[in-house]
Amino acid sequence: MIYYVSANAAGCSYGTAANPFHTITEAARIAQPGDEVIVAPGIYREYVNPLHGGTDDAHRITYRSETPLGAVITGAEEIKDWTNCGGTVWSARIPNRLFGDYNPYTTLISGDWFRSPTPQHTGEVYLNGKSMYERPSLDAVKEPVKALSSWNPDFTVYTWYTCQDGDCTVIYANFQEKDPNQETVEINVRRNCFYPDRTGIGYITLSGFCIRQAATDWAPPTGYQEGMVGPHWSKGWIIEDCEISDSKCVGISLGKYLQPANNNKWTTRYCKDGTQNERDIICLAFNEGWSKETVGSHIIRRCHIHDCGQAGIAGHLGGVFSTIEENHIHHINHKHELIGDEIGGIKLHAAIDVIIRGNHFHHSTRGIWLDWQAQGTRVTQNLFHDHVTPEGSEVCDCEDIFVEVSHGPTLIDNNVFLSPVTAMICTQGIAMVHNLIAGSFTYVGSGVENGGTRFPTPRYTPYHVPHGTAIAGFMTILHGDARFYNNIFVQQKVRSDLTAYAINEGILKDDQLQFTCGTAPYNGYLLEEEYFGQFNAKSAVDGKVKDIYYDHLPIYLGGNIYLNGAVPCDRETDCAVGNEPVTLELEICDGSLKLHTDLYEHLAVPDTSMVCTDTLGIAFEPEQKFEAPDGSPITLDQDYFGVPRADRPLPGPFAAKPENGTVIFK
Repeated sequence: MIYYVSANAAGCSYGTAANPFHTITEAARIAQPGDEVIVAPGIYREYVNPLHGGTDDAHRITYRSETPLGAVITGAEEIKDWTNCGGTVWSARIPNRLFGDYNPYTTLISGDWFRSPTPQHTGEVYLNGKSMYERPSLDAVKEPVKALSSWNPDFTVYTWYTCQDGDCTVIYANFQEKDPNQETVEINVRRNCFYPDRTGIGYITLSGFCIRQAATDWAPPTGYQEGMVGPHWSKGWIIEDCEISDSKCVGISLGKYLQPANNNKWTTRYCKDGTQNERDIICLAFNEGWSKETVGSHIIRRCHIHDCGQAGIAGHLGGVFSTIEENHIHHINHKHELIGDEIGGIKLHAAIDVIIRGNHFHHSTRGIWLDWQAQGTRVTQNLFHDHVTPEGSEVCDCEDIFVEVSHGPTLIDNNVFLSPVTAMICTQGIAMVHNLIAGSFTYVGSGVENGGTRFPTPRYTPYHVPHGTAIAGFMTILHGDARFYNNIFVQQKVRSDLTAYAINEGILKDDQLQFTCGTAPYNGYLLEEEYFGQFNAKSAVDGKVKDIYYDHLPIYLGGNIYLNGAVPCDRETDCAVGNEPVTLELEICDGSLKLHTDLYEHLAVPDTSMVCTDTLGIAFEPEQKFEAPDGSPITLDQDYFGVPRADRPLPGPFAAKPENGTVIFK
């Protein structure tokens, strides 16, 4: 059955082409497995809560915008009748009945690991589609101060403040030179846009929509992890060719269902630490049916995801076995209004067998954050750049990818990393192969304690049976168990304000925030034969040598190139080092990106070989190979663009030297 929806429908509606439904909700109440809902261009100011899901890939329920991005689902309402309060400040009185049982202007963002010093509401005010900046008082609205931490500091003087007056929400806003009665001014009034309120609504395809402006709350791994769009603990969704923007917190959530007894337990009951609460939640989820048969296996592809406050895509447990590919993700947390530990273009806990492929990440707090259980995760053929706090900011967030307290195996291959920090590596069980790396590695050997000052507070995290959710064990992070093959490292000039920040915070250290490109942070780590040669029958019973079981794990190196001052680690011998100046320049031109570089003029290629599953060995703790989600071996015989490599491959993400020193990204 095909149902039709049109925002211009009037009179009797039957969901037919001749008499379409007026709202998507009408179709979502009756659509059954195998049905399709075709939505005409228009603005749909509604919360779509699909009542039914499909049963399998062959019997999905598909929601499709008739014209790509022509159907707009928004959580916002337009506000008119603004009253001038003097100067550039205006006010509007909004009856609270507009909000129903959820008022974003009385609801403060809250949750575990959220720690913004200034209270923030889940509501927003939008001027011509762009979100303004909330301030804690009317005086701060009247006398706005430019915030240099934003990616758009000039717009930070467009401010708003809210309070309650009887049964009305009052919003004061400084529109500067604009007359709000002559512009489009909206406020978000709905918590979600397309998101089932029940779990288990699976096998839905959402295709070609523009979805924006929802009043979502903070989404930590230990709380109800909602998004503006998402499957809410189900299986088999496809979200494709959509534009997802302006969620207050999370755009797309693949994450966790509500566990009432454990919902934000740390910040509501206080006495059990968030890390322990997370361990409890993982075990509880498995006991309650978390498995490949019931949850995950989603696809997010070819979406444009931007201007969300916390994360473009988030997930905890619910995103397992998913594929995230060919998306454009940028300007996440670009306002720097929200502060907490769950922020990134993609922020995933338990990215078990997740493939993140062919995406473009830029201008966010960070590109990807893989937290805990990045087991069987592969990050491949992605472009990262400009993940760095704007100059003049008082904070320093600047990495392309963050892998935290996981045991792997995590394969990071054929990527282009151009930000000042390539990777924060508080983890083990990783392999970085055939990447172009123009930033540093930070927090190698540290960053895994839980903040205690009197007692040891190591974080021990779970690992799973290969390609499943059953928990195989828990262990602290020893660091190492890291592989670096056939990468090109290029040192870039480092902004002085970044080093000044690190010095001021006392964290400009080899094992914390540093800006030297290369594998030098692994100085002193043992190689494979040295490490495993320590263990024998005597070490198993001799208490005097117990420390070797808790020392750093070994590292594996080969075929890397270091240019422009990039530094190899002290155990690396079969690498090439060039001292000639090298340039890397990324240009935006006619809708495409061009990387201009002369690095290929200075390559002294070391002896290389094809890298495959056998080369990479087994991640130490889970005893799992670096292999495909179906258990088949991987051979890295294709480059960033899918071009086949030679048997003696060129290091870096490209199989051949680019013509005229220019790489064109489509």
